Amino acid sequence: MEQLNLVLSIPQGAITVTNLGIEGFAWHRRPGSGKYFLGRTIFFDLALSNGRPDFTYLDEGGWRDAMTDTLNALHAMVPGKRTKTALSNNAFSCTPIDAYRRCFLGKTGGQIMGMERAGEVAHFAASDCHEGMTPDEVAGAIGQPRQAARHPRLYLVFCPVEFIVLSSLTPPEYAWYSTHRPGKIFRQVLFTELRADQTSLAAENLFQQARQEFQESPGKKTKTIVSADCINRVPFQAWVGYNREAEGGIYAGDKTRVSLWRFPAEIPHAWERAEG
Repeated sequence: MEQLNLVLSIPQGAITVTNLGIEGFAWHRRPGSGKYFLGRTIFFDLALSNGRPDFTYLDEGGWRDAMTDTLNALHAMVPGKRTKTALSNNAFSCTPIDAYRRCFLGKTGGQIMGMERAGEVAHFAASDCHEGMTPDEVAGAIGQPRQAARHPRLYLVFCPVEFIVLSSLTPPEYAWYSTHRPGKIFRQVLFTELRADQTSLAAENLFQQARQEFQESPGKKTKTIVSADCINRVPFQAWVGYNREAEGGIYAGDKTRVSLWRFPAEIPHAWERAEG
């Protein structure tokens, strides 16, 4: 059998079987190809063993059989076929984050760059969450040190929905809060921290009003600034950690832990030259 990869594409939320490799798969999707996707993408190479997914999908309530659909796609990869869709949508929330083996950033033109896995950055014990918790109470609930001073951070959330949010929480705190908060809970969350000076992402008055809310309400934890198609609004260079100036990259969290995929120590010159 040909070497196959099982690829989760974010933010589309699709899982595809391919024999092109990650680089070839990204090139296959570029504008100008027969079937293309416009915009930036995050690719996760998922665990395979003996031609089967080496993980168990999370339960979705029976509206589809994700494992059978994936096995059918794997078995359908006859010689000469390059790709086969396994799950066309909503795959992020049913794919456990420990199934991720490699992570790549993809530019619109099909160029990719591999991220480095820094591993688990926080593990969460079972704790209750309520809407009125202060940021320091969130830190205490997950065993993180309290911050001497807090300033609003800017996060770009990729999945399960795309939006940009100001938050007084650190990345581990935000991962825990977003997967525990009543009424707005995420099963899993994938996000990055942005440089806080990205005020051109929305009207300046929105940022001013949001920051004023944080000043007037020390217990405030989040404020959404932008919704929809956010990954294409911000250059990769504006993601915290791009040049290793601070800890950052892509955070993947669920109810029990949050892991980090860091940028490589040296950004390839060809990647920087390629258009976004």
